Amino acid sequence: MSEHILFLTGKFAERQLRQILEKMQPEFSYTVHQLGLKVAALMTADMITRRLTDTFGATRIIVPGRCRGELDKLTQDFGIPVERGPEELKDLPQFFGKAAQKPDLSRYQVKIFAEITDAPMMDIETAVARAYYYQQQGANVIDIGCLPGTPFPHMEELIQTLKLEGFKVSIDSLETDDLLRGGKAGADYMLSLHSGSLWIADEVDSTPILIPSTHGDLSSLDQAIEHLQAKNREFIVDPILDPIHFGFTESIVRYYSFRSKYPAIEMMMGVGNLTELTHADTAGINALLLGICSELNINHILATEVSLHARRAIREADTARRIMLAAQEHNTLPKHIDPGLMALHETAPFPYSLEEIQELAGQITDPSFRIQVSREGVHIFNRDGFHSAQDPFSLFPALNVQTDGGHAFYLGVQLARAEIAWQLGKRFTQDQDLNWGCALETDEQTVDLHSFKPLGTTFQK
Repeated sequence: MSEHILFLTGKFAERQLRQILEKMQPEFSYTVHQLGLKVAALMTADMITRRLTDTFGATRIIVPGRCRGELDKLTQDFGIPVERGPEELKDLPQFFGKAAQKPDLSRYQVKIFAEITDAPMMDIETAVARAYYYQQQGANVIDIGCLPGTPFPHMEELIQTLKLEGFKVSIDSLETDDLLRGGKAGADYMLSLHSGSLWIADEVDSTPILIPSTHGDLSSLDQAIEHLQAKNREFIVDPILDPIHFGFTESIVRYYSFRSKYPAIEMMMGVGNLTELTHADTAGINALLLGICSELNINHILATEVSLHARRAIREADTARRIMLAAQEHNTLPKHIDPGLMALHETAPFPYSLEEIQELAGQITDPSFRIQVSREGVHIFNRDGFHSAQDPFSLFPALNVQTDGGHAFYLGVQLARAEIAWQLGKRFTQDQDLNWGCALETDEQTVDLHSFKPLGTTFQK
């Protein structure tokens, strides 16, 4: 065993940490060192600097997952890597299993075209701001949507402005005049051409996206494909994804049939016909559609964020494309790769049983409240008692905070989060926001347990 790991912990967690390590039978030797504090979650980098005087011959130091502070300086000071472990001790085996092979989520295969659907109604500044937002969410190409019968006098200026800002741009219309104007203005792609409008591709340098001239008729693409291949032109084909109950299953078959006939031709899928037109959480829809794209080697999607329920659809598609590529390259199921698409539920929501929580509660000797969640419900405890409920309102009379507004407010927030976590099956960690995956953009700020002391009371985990 060439690796020796030093695990730093607190008094309450030391016994459980040793038990987990013994059961793991790891392929490394280790030392467990209790750093002289009760709650491991309150450990800080400065505290480690002051208290750790011996690294016990370790080649690596693992600190609690909630340890605060910068660890780079500790690495420099001790001369060995110092890193955070998982937030929950029960996740330690998975932590070391994943550490051996962490999927690379910096890469993806699918390009995302993000459509500004109402571009003719926007001024240049507003449209450019939308483009930057889509780019931040993961878009590779900004798609300029035209509206039937709606004048678009500033189309050329918008495309040229976006190009000067460094964006890849596509023009999206079924009107030949719009496509021709957009192509001549410098659009990189044109959505969508068919056999009747193919002549536009001879007039501009934009890469055409082809659709069937008759909806659902894949044979109508053959002549257009031959024409562009003869000219050695790049192009993309979109067989068109239909909404559920309006041809969805048949359209999936079309994608499969086209890929079987043309194994090497680039394809596109307009995922908005499902994410926008299905009132279901879009993360799961994106996961499924990007999985189909992965299997059929579809390397372009057209995504939108028009409906309010689809306002994270582009970011979800970005997360899904990275997960699917990692799963494909490792020849594995798209599981345990990244939790970004697990917005409502989690794979292991309740790491501790009721019995284990009760055992921890029995060690508490101070008045500070701890809150935990198990399959049975929400639990709150301190030295004065242990209380469980599935409805936090029933806990209020037992907490004796009726005259302490600050304390009651704090506990109310934490118990509300705990109740949501219990109801949905999510991880709850006291003083931390619930994790909603890529469905929520958040800069998490935790409660400072050392400064938040209404009426002289300290609240700890």
